[in-house]
Amino acid sequence: MTETSPKAFPVSWDQFHRDCKALAWRLAGIADANGEWETVISITRGGLVPSAIIARELGVRKIETVCVASYHEYKDQGQLIVLKEISREILEGEGNGKNVLVIDDLTDTGATAAKVREMLPQAHFATVYAKPSGKPTVDTYVTEVSQDTWIYFPWDLDLSYVEPISGKRDG
Repeated sequence: MTETSPKAFPVSWDQFHRDCKALAWRLAGIADANGEWETVISITRGGLVPSAIIARELGVRKIETVCVASYHEYKDQGQLIVLKEISREILEGEGNGKNVLVIDDLTDTGATAAKVREMLPQAHFATVYAKPSGKPTVDTYVTEVSQDTWIYFPWDLDLSYVEPISGKRDG
């Protein structure tokens, strides 16, 4: 999150699960039209939880990861670093991504999705949340949020007092 990011969007586990299931419904409709998804590729770490939910809902058992680091110290997006590439078996055997579903929690600038799309140009990219700058890099998403909004995912949260938007405290 940058220091100028005034909007916070906290997401509970229940809400995140509902949003992932909504994404799975959309992807099931696409699979019905284009054939079954053969593989889910999770962009880690953010894509791990939605990938598990979506793979379960769609009945996909072949799951792979690609590890790309883009956020550093949970503050801002930095240089992309590919920590683990997609396995050769998938890169060579899936026809450049045909019937492959790539999942992430969020597309912010689109840089991560663009990097992974270079590896699998025909894959279908889906995220739970999308910001305007990242929308062109994904094929399917559930909820759009403004570019200046920081999404707090449930695995990043703990219970604590929150200031009212007005900044005024009662009592």
